[in-house]
Amino acid sequence: MQKMAETNNRVPYTQLPAEDNNTSGNSPAICRLRPKRVSFIVLTGLVAALLLFVAVKYGNNEAEDVNPGPVPPQETVCNMLGSNSMPLTSMRTVARGVAEGVSAKSRGRFLGLRPFPWTKQMLAWQRTSFHFQPKKNWMNDPNGPLFYKGWYHLFYQYNPEAAVWGNIVWGHAVSRDLIHWQHLPVAMVADQWYDINGVWTGSATILPDGKLVMLYTGSTNESVQVQNLAYPADPSDPLLRKWVKYEGNPVLVPPPGIAAKDFRDPTTAWTTPQGKWRITIGSKVNKTGISLVYDTIDFKKFELLDGVLHGVPGTGMWECVDFYPVSKFFENGLDTSDNGPAVKHVLKSSLDDDRNDYYALGTYDAVAGKWIPDNPTIDVGIGLRYDYGNFYASKTFYDQEKKRRVLWAWITESDSEAADICKGWASLQPIPRTIKYDKKTGSNIITWPVAEVENLRLNSKEFDKVEVKPGSIVPLEVGTTTQLDIMAEFEVDPKVLERLEGSNATYECRSSGGSAERGALGPFGLLVLTDKGLSEQTPIYFYITKDVAGNFTTFFCNDLTRSSEATDVRKLIYGSTVPVLQGEKLSLRTLVDHSIVESFAQNGRTAITSRVYPTKAIYEDAKLYLFNNATDVTITASLKIWQMNSANIQSS
Repeated sequence: MQKMAETNNRVPYTQLPAEDNNTSGNSPAICRLRPKRVSFIVLTGLVAALLLFVAVKYGNNEAEDVNPGPVPPQETVCNMLGSNSMPLTSMRTVARGVAEGVSAKSRGRFLGLRPFPWTKQMLAWQRTSFHFQPKKNWMNDPNGPLFYKGWYHLFYQYNPEAAVWGNIVWGHAVSRDLIHWQHLPVAMVADQWYDINGVWTGSATILPDGKLVMLYTGSTNESVQVQNLAYPADPSDPLLRKWVKYEGNPVLVPPPGIAAKDFRDPTTAWTTPQGKWRITIGSKVNKTGISLVYDTIDFKKFELLDGVLHGVPGTGMWECVDFYPVSKFFENGLDTSDNGPAVKHVLKSSLDDDRNDYYALGTYDAVAGKWIPDNPTIDVGIGLRYDYGNFYASKTFYDQEKKRRVLWAWITESDSEAADICKGWASLQPIPRTIKYDKKTGSNIITWPVAEVENLRLNSKEFDKVEVKPGSIVPLEVGTTTQLDIMAEFEVDPKVLERLEGSNATYECRSSGGSAERGALGPFGLLVLTDKGLSEQTPIYFYITKDVAGNFTTFFCNDLTRSSEATDVRKLIYGSTVPVLQGEKLSLRTLVDHSIVESFAQNGRTAITSRVYPTKAIYEDAKLYLFNNATDVTITASLKIWQMNSANIQSS
């Protein structure tokens, strides 16, 4: 039994007056910095205004939460940071985006400490060299990635006016190889009543005849989340520079029982046995996260299926839902419409409640429109994650050119909003990753940086069977260490493993003492972005436990607690377990690119992405070390380390 959802013919929301529909135009305003030659009176006034703004915003510890407020001028913020004149900021604020109906887009707490006096030199070092990011301003979710007529396209949530969330439009860039990019003019702006409060996340679908459609969420003039249709103005243009919004938008509105701000992020469509197209959209009912299912023939009128594709109680709002097949037997990726006995289906959701991306493997019933997890104990939102660090709002696409599935995501900042405003940008994308089913374990997927990033490798240095004794640190002399690709293997003497007695003690990366907590079999690994005095260090490491039954569990962790002496940086310990099969060595790959560190254990079974903001371990003062803080075992490490070239990312 299916029921018709409301379409554009019965939209219960009031459109803006006609004269308001055209006020935005197609050229969003650009925020220009004030000229350096500014009068003393004007500068003093700006500083006074900012002091008043911050004092009102943060000065009363007993006050209720307040909205983040306007964005102060960049130069003013830089001057105040540099002079260490920022007031104390101990009060919580409502994060940007929450009132508008999306996940939090800012971190409004400085834990009662004064923002760190960042210098422009420190902030300049943070900008990456081979990761994608806009030339300036704010970026968040990747949108509608695809390969079209010889070009890879990345659209993304973008604020053209400031380095904080707001004024969201679709940024756009193209690439031949997913590494070197050319920025293009914005693809879509908020200029219609149905998206005037934001052109939000969406997905692309390529039809069998080669035509391209894009579904995206718009926030209406009444802040209702609706789904809209857009398509290229000129399908023959391989760069897809101009887009047309369907005149009958919105094509979907929240169905009965779904709140106005709980209906967003349509997926790429796939085909049904009946020859229709099917999509799913994230939502929730009370605290149960759900994915609604719709069928369509023309992407203009939709049928809402009874029930949901899947739902998990207690997981809260599901956003940026993704759904796709992976082959159980072959290395190639699969088109989103592929199905059958040789296929597993991945269902992924970004949880609004905890800002992490969870996935599960399962079986898809195309007739019923339902998905069932292989293991309900590790269902979506309560089990596996793509990445156990800073990684959110991810989206995949099928690369029909190279027969692979490619993963993008939003890598947020973990510093203060003031620092972001001063440096003039916020957020970036990871190196795109391929996704495959792990045929060895049968219980997880594998994510791995696309092969094209290896074309940036320059000179390399190898270290063979380096012994690292308990409680020791070994420097690795490789020259500059702010742009690296590191491949490492670690061996533990199996006789030592057998000899050690097991324990009932439990371990978890996040709640442990980090790399300083010593155990018999860990931690051991790498120290990246570390200064000579070790006052700033970013450990990436393994930690092995043995229980009383003789079973081993391997943890893969990243400790940021000593990564920076800055006081306005979020410094957590990330990590989880990683499956290690009989006879496997412990393997680690780490990409270091200034303020982003991406690490992969056991060829991508577990991944951790972190943002690092050192104040000392920058430029030539950033060093690389092996370390072993285990008490009972000597580690043998073999490494190959490449210096990495910069990507060519051009402005339009």
